[in-house]
Amino acid sequence: METRVTKLLGIEKPIIQGGMAWVAESHLAAAVSEAGGFGLIGAANAPAEVVRNYIREAKELTDRPFGVNIMLLSPFADEIAQVVVEEGVAAVTTGAGNPEKYMARWKEADIKVIPVVASVALAKRMERCGADAVVAEGTESGGHIGQATTMTLVPQVVDAVSIPVIAAGGIADGRGFAAAMMLGAEAVQMGTRFCVSDECVIHENYKECILKAKDIDSEVTGRSHGHPVRGLRNRMTREYLKLEAEGASFEDLEKLTLGGLKKAVVDGDTDHGSVLAGQIAGMVTKRQSCKEIVDEIMEQAERLLKLK
Repeated sequence: METRVTKLLGIEKPIIQGGMAWVAESHLAAAVSEAGGFGLIGAANAPAEVVRNYIREAKELTDRPFGVNIMLLSPFADEIAQVVVEEGVAAVTTGAGNPEKYMARWKEADIKVIPVVASVALAKRMERCGADAVVAEGTESGGHIGQATTMTLVPQVVDAVSIPVIAAGGIADGRGFAAAMMLGAEAVQMGTRFCVSDECVIHENYKECILKAKDIDSEVTGRSHGHPVRGLRNRMTREYLKLEAEGASFEDLEKLTLGGLKKAVVDGDTDHGSVLAGQIAGMVTKRQSCKEIVDEIMEQAERLLKLK
């Protein structure tokens, strides 16, 4: 399936793996790229040299293109912005900020720039400052979220910009992929389903939480303070929501989640850690390799879109 996104990134299949903090490292990114999609290393708050090492590890595992997701609020964002140039990655996706100050440097290095957006206004601004594409991410996604749903956001962004749009949020199978294409997207980005892939290095407890999740197990904390985060309900989210309802300050609530993602991903503490996952978690019920995931989604989508 050829789209402007597959041509832009030099990939076979328009499936991009989300750059999830503490989750998306070299093995996962390389495996998705080897499967014909586009893998991403999640820089998150990691120091620049850690990200450099991940990039070099991924290059040893695949000769196919992959990228780096840069969280622009990271204290190391400036250094990582330079590392991706020095290491020659194919593309960067960005979140939690505005990448405009890095745009000229990345363009000069022939790095494709694909910001993640949660509104039409931001998508238009990113196009004006030179973005090659945008990821329109709906509120169904795991982690930090916006307000609009994927179903409503994607077509509005598609209508507002001329660059390719990648749909994210609530997509885990060929049906979601086909729906995104019908809305005008030219690729999809997925995170939660890749979390349970064989190549993903997160703790088994985290994977089990996703595999056992039901449709109602997704929870959003932090709405009252303007920092909504979606994950799977556990002891920590119940305590957070109780204190939030009682009017606790943002600072007090943050103490509950400090280091929470590392607790869940690395240590396997899925009671007190942050088990970030999208609303689609209830549909993710089996372990597969990244290749099996990508192939299954594409086969189902092509059948639905009557391309086969």
